[in-house]
Amino acid sequence: MDNRQRLKEILLEKSYRKGEFTLTSGKTSDFYIDVKQTSLSAEGSYLCGKLILELMLKNDKPIQAVGGMTLGADPLVSAVSVVSHLEGHPVPAFIVRKEAKGHGTGNYIEGLSNMPDGCTVTLLEDVVTTGGTLVQVIKRVEDAGFTVGQVITVVERQEGGVDVLADAGYKLEALFTREQLLS
Repeated sequence: MDNRQRLKEILLEKSYRKGEFTLTSGKTSDFYIDVKQTSLSAEGSYLCGKLILELMLKNDKPIQAVGGMTLGADPLVSAVSVVSHLEGHPVPAFIVRKEAKGHGTGNYIEGLSNMPDGCTVTLLEDVVTTGGTLVQVIKRVEDAGFTVGQVITVVERQEGGVDVLADAGYKLEALFTREQLLS
């Protein structure tokens, strides 16, 4: 079985739930995908890291760091960074805080000392619905002087996020769309 198919199985087993749910966007849905249940498992973490790194290595521009908004992206960026080291293409990770640190440096971004000034980064998100969180993260990362060269999610719910990001000038790549995951 290939890595993508195995990740799909784990996502369906650990992360997919039917029922009535209110999403971060405020929308209600008859299903929920809690990718953290997969990305925090040993095999799921490895597979997410490996498959995301494969997309990053195919990007037009060389990627020099990988990050995303806490908490959904935390296990993903760590997995990608570890896998990148193991595979000989080391990429440091960074985390974007929801609010600026209230002490010390006051930064929104953790991991800055590992990132070259002005470098090109990949941003990750576990699940994208409307794209609102990613637009906020893109702004914070660009305001800090970095270039967003790629945006990747594990699951794209096909509820407008691709269009919102396209309108902002970014292409969203997904390991799985809702349709692919549920087919």
